[in-house]
Amino acid sequence: MKLKTYHFVTISCYFSIICSFIIFSSCSSNPYEGKDHLVFRYNEYGNISSLDPAFARNPANIWPTNQLFNGLVQLDDSLHIQPDIAYQWNISEDALTYTFHLRNDIYFHKHHAFKTSDSTRTVNATDFVYSFNRLKDPKVASPGNWVLKNVASYKAVNDSTFTIQLKQPFPAFIGLLSMRYCSVVPKEIVSFYGNDFRAHPIGTGPFKFKRWEENIKLVLRKNELYYEKDDEGKQLPYLEAIAVTFLPDKQSEFLQFAQGNLDLLNSLDASYKDELLTPSGKLRDKYQSNVTIITGPYLNTEYLGLFMESESDEIQSQKLRKAINYGFDRQKMITYLRNGIGTPAINGFIPKGLPSFNNIKGYTYNPEKAQQLIQEYSKETGNHSPTVTIGTDSNYLDICEYIQRELEKIGLTIKIDVMPPSTLRKSKSSGKLDIFRASWIADYPDAENYLSLYYSKNFAPNGPNYTHFKCDDYDSLYEKSLSITSIDERKIYYQKMDSILIEKAPVVNLYYDQIIRFTQKNVRNMTINPQNFLVLKRVWKEKMK
Repeated sequence: MKLKTYHFVTISCYFSIICSFIIFSSCSSNPYEGKDHLVFRYNEYGNISSLDPAFARNPANIWPTNQLFNGLVQLDDSLHIQPDIAYQWNISEDALTYTFHLRNDIYFHKHHAFKTSDSTRTVNATDFVYSFNRLKDPKVASPGNWVLKNVASYKAVNDSTFTIQLKQPFPAFIGLLSMRYCSVVPKEIVSFYGNDFRAHPIGTGPFKFKRWEENIKLVLRKNELYYEKDDEGKQLPYLEAIAVTFLPDKQSEFLQFAQGNLDLLNSLDASYKDELLTPSGKLRDKYQSNVTIITGPYLNTEYLGLFMESESDEIQSQKLRKAINYGFDRQKMITYLRNGIGTPAINGFIPKGLPSFNNIKGYTYNPEKAQQLIQEYSKETGNHSPTVTIGTDSNYLDICEYIQRELEKIGLTIKIDVMPPSTLRKSKSSGKLDIFRASWIADYPDAENYLSLYYSKNFAPNGPNYTHFKCDDYDSLYEKSLSITSIDERKIYYQKMDSILIEKAPVVNLYYDQIIRFTQKNVRNMTINPQNFLVLKRVWKEKMK
């Protein structure tokens, strides 16, 4: 990578000034001098719009609010539901009533608005009533109000018991409650700040708010009242502070990481991916001694959707849809176009990383089979020049061109229509594209989130079924699965639904995405989860010699 020296120095000096101001602003002396291992630093190039959990709709907002807030339940790194503020819960046999029993040792971060001798108080069930009411309040206009759409009522039975009544069974509901939207917030503080609570958050999380200068810096400090402890009984978190900067350029972010000024690099941008990784996805030798690479499955299925109500004979042909699925090498695509990052989607639509993922047999590369299916289609229809058009944006043009070249080798003509992302979204929602490039990132950790895309009552634009796929057997299985509380039993239904999608082929699965993080060598216990959420309460840094 060739760099202009003056640019490198300018960014470095700017970053050093920001870091100093972030941590030590308003301090007469540096409390962490010689203790860099107590501060974790990362950059958020996408910026943060709010620190209010009611607006935690994207990773940029979710990452800091994860450090600041807690909810009834939380997820472990395998996306299994674990206790949080609720140490225990019960679900009624009809799957409509959820009863949560709350801990009595959860304290809000200190603030003078609590008007108590120690400037804090414990969380109780009434706080969840308030937080849920606020999430639903049209005046708040939270993008997360949909989480409670299926909730009929909720109440505080007493200080330590909170119940939720659903309108209809929805086994994935417990997973929804792990979302940051459902965090508990204190009425006193929200009332004190009003709309400015977004910039003065008070929660119960492992870190507490210290300072935020928008577009420049964010500082969080250790919460000395945090309730969780490690296996040896030591209080979490280990770190004393988190410092976030907002360099908007990914290459500048990479340069700062390469200099050791950032502890984490979460993205793999085209501007530096070949500098950092080999074509097979391994760290290049020059970074081996200073950088650790961490990878894992990400709940994102990349795919081509086929509009099943298209007037095109090619799209209506199940044989031709299967031929597309068989006709290109997914592993080769990932190796050469994504530096080995990702897993070929040769199973179903449910991605790796979900507990419900299974190794059901999908489509592997089989050009002979694909060619045979195209020939059968041509013989049956008299169409000896089958042609289809793929709609995509420029970010995925290389993948679509690769598929184009591979399918043309077996007798299928592919046209590519490149459009702005906003046009692509609008066109696929309105059924104007025969084939469209798309992805689905899970909102909550249940396979229902993926399978709902093919439920006929969810036709776009009123739902996420952009393909307008309709199958009575599929719908029946989907509806039955909603009444089953046992995840192991639901998996059986999920697998049957996934099998139907493979057989009917309304979708061409491309790859299951993968998380890739880079950390400095002295960062310890940095784990990843398939939702790519940052959790720092168990992370520490070794002191550099």
